[in-house]
Amino acid sequence: MLRQIPPIGVFVLWLTVLFGVTFFSDDVFYKSQKKSLDTFANDPIEKKIHETQQANLEPDLVTPKVIEKPKNIIKHFRVKKGDTLMKVLTSNGVDKKQAANLIAALKTIYDLRSLPIDHQLSIHFSTDSYNANNKYNKVKSFSFLKNYKERIFVSRDTTGNFTSEIKIRSLKTKDVYVEGKISSSLYEAALSQRMPLKLLMELIRIYSFDVDFQREIQRGDSFSILFKQHWNADGEIVHNDTIEWAKLTLSGKPLEYAKYTSPKSNHTDYYNREGKSVKKTLMRTPVDGARLSSRFGKRKHPILGFTKMHRGVDFAAPKGTPIMAAGDGVIEAVGRKGNYGKYIRIRHNSTYKTAYGHLSRYKRGLKKGKRVKQGTIIGYVGSTGRSTGPHLHYEVIKNGKKTNPLSVRLPAGDTLKDNELKIFLNQLTSIDGRIQKALAD
Repeated sequence: MLRQIPPIGVFVLWLTVLFGVTFFSDDVFYKSQKKSLDTFANDPIEKKIHETQQANLEPDLVTPKVIEKPKNIIKHFRVKKGDTLMKVLTSNGVDKKQAANLIAALKTIYDLRSLPIDHQLSIHFSTDSYNANNKYNKVKSFSFLKNYKERIFVSRDTTGNFTSEIKIRSLKTKDVYVEGKISSSLYEAALSQRMPLKLLMELIRIYSFDVDFQREIQRGDSFSILFKQHWNADGEIVHNDTIEWAKLTLSGKPLEYAKYTSPKSNHTDYYNREGKSVKKTLMRTPVDGARLSSRFGKRKHPILGFTKMHRGVDFAAPKGTPIMAAGDGVIEAVGRKGNYGKYIRIRHNSTYKTAYGHLSRYKRGLKKGKRVKQGTIIGYVGSTGRSTGPHLHYEVIKNGKKTNPLSVRLPAGDTLKDNELKIFLNQLTSIDGRIQKALAD
């Protein structure tokens, strides 16, 4: 028989159980929280926070960060029209005394008059020359490319003196063979084969004595050339040499020429396999990429409206297109001439003269009595005088009489003989081998 617990006993028992559970729960919670806090305290993030806080509390123990000066202070700039080297150097922080000494050293190996516009120059400043204006002004070295393979270098020694030298760039060279079929024009065909534009213009000049590019180029004709290409250490093309060999096949007839430089005269020209020069006394088309817009003979004048004799040929071309001297000779006239506008006339020999009309401007330095070489630029296409648009009016004057430039029989150039012919033929054999190798690669 169970004994009944008095009410006061039940109350005491209830209190005991309640407090026991509470203490037990608190103990479990505390132990759990303690374990979590211990784990968090050992966490790497907490350690970093703790260390950062400690560092902030002890600033005297932190080593200050040292700002290093740059190892190289190099300025690149380009020559502008009207610039002198003294002006360029002083405007870029070089004092006049340094600039004068640098220029004096440079003049021993380089003619400053030949420094072209837009040519890139570089100044390397010393890091120990930081002045009050926060500019580096002590030149360590000065340099620029003389050509694709030579760099002009001027350096400052420990005594402050400048010395100059020519450094040869290390380049790789390879033969490049380009060929293509003509579907619409030589220009489009050449560019489709990634022929450099400079070489395309050279190809046109080589054949300008023999070929009328307006009438003789047909669909299905072909071309091929061989030239040397130069690469730097980064695998970049830095230069393409001139054409060494070329072949233009027109209506199945090949016209083939190779470059040859005479060891006697140092004269360079292009010759066929018989040793005959491509050059004639005069070029038939003294402007590149032009369209024949008006022929020699009677025509209805586009401005005056009546028929009159047209004693030259017109080549339509964009304003500013370069005009070349049709042959070696002496400038006989340069200036404005009535309906011709800006005008040039060249005397080539006792038989031939050529005239050029409607120019926009003349080549700088051109004057009466100056000698010019065939193919050199003498002026630029324009529309001065009596003209309906930009074009070159070109005349050939033979024994004082104006003659059709497109039909006049022009004397051939020189012919290689004896030992020179032998050297050239050996060179051709070598070129044939290089072409085969280039095709195989």
